[in-house]
Amino acid sequence: MMSVPPEQQLRAYVDYLRDMGIYDLYRRDDPSVPLPESLRAALTAAKSATSVQNVVVPARAQAGAPVRGAATVSPRASAPPAAASVRASASAFAPPAVPTPATAPTNYFPSDDAPPPMSVEMSAPMPKPKSFDALVPVPSLVLPAAERSAAMEKVRAEIGDCTRCPLAYGGRHKIVFGDGDLSARLMFVGEGPGADEDESGLPFVGKAGQLLNNMIGAMGLPREQVYIANIVKCRPPANRTPEYVEATTCSQFLIQQIDVVKPQVIVALGATAATYLLGVKQSLASLRGSWHEARGAKVAVTYHPAFLLRDPRQKGEAWKDLQRVMGELGLQGARPKPTA
Repeated sequence: MMSVPPEQQLRAYVDYLRDMGIYDLYRRDDPSVPLPESLRAALTAAKSATSVQNVVVPARAQAGAPVRGAATVSPRASAPPAAASVRASASAFAPPAVPTPATAPTNYFPSDDAPPPMSVEMSAPMPKPKSFDALVPVPSLVLPAAERSAAMEKVRAEIGDCTRCPLAYGGRHKIVFGDGDLSARLMFVGEGPGADEDESGLPFVGKAGQLLNNMIGAMGLPREQVYIANIVKCRPPANRTPEYVEATTCSQFLIQQIDVVKPQVIVALGATAATYLLGVKQSLASLRGSWHEARGAKVAVTYHPAFLLRDPRQKGEAWKDLQRVMGELGLQGARPKPTA
């Protein structure tokens, strides 16, 4: 059996804990936190990565590969993605010299509720996010079905070839907008695109997407009858977790997508989706099993399909979450095939 390098073991371990809802572990060097000394030393070394102008690239970004459109490349402390324990490998990433991005357009945010400036250091502890309901008032009117396609195209045109946050400079190939029925009663919100999604421009088409398709099918629905989107629309380098400034900059567009579709139920896939939808920093365990609310829809929280690929033992727990959603929507689930 081929041995896994310690750096890859560390990356897989941090990813696992992050998916379980334990935030900011990879940032912490507090001696009061009970960690093995080897892990603490690795986390401390990762935290010491230098900054690119006024944007500090997270330690989980991986150095070594050229980035499209980059003029200069600065070396970084690297943490390569897991190979054996994580089924999808990520490409290498070397952050370019990023110009100071502009703040997100303020026309969609009230002036006293604007997102933080992009000069916030990305290595700082994540501030408490505001819920989608707190960012923008929920519209009282529901768009007629005939007008939703044009409204969604307007949102896509507003995004354009987006350069509002550092993800635009991280080797992105395509903006992954969203996909599905604009009159769907059920919407799934994930974290961010992966390599397959970055190539195709569609959300959830890789291995995690195949599992999500199976989950939707088990609920008795074809994928075409739900709407699927992510917290961020560009692939984070090395599939790392989206940073605060990235997620909050991109939130304005997801909010508009939700308001166009007006789903009855939203399923937050993983801790990152739940954090920004609901404006909370809690463990996934504390959020599962209860109904929450965002943009006039009921919100259920469950595991991200990528996490279920890493830990299939949790599939039964995820199915319990989906059964609650089925009950809310009156779905019977997929009928078993007749036996011969």
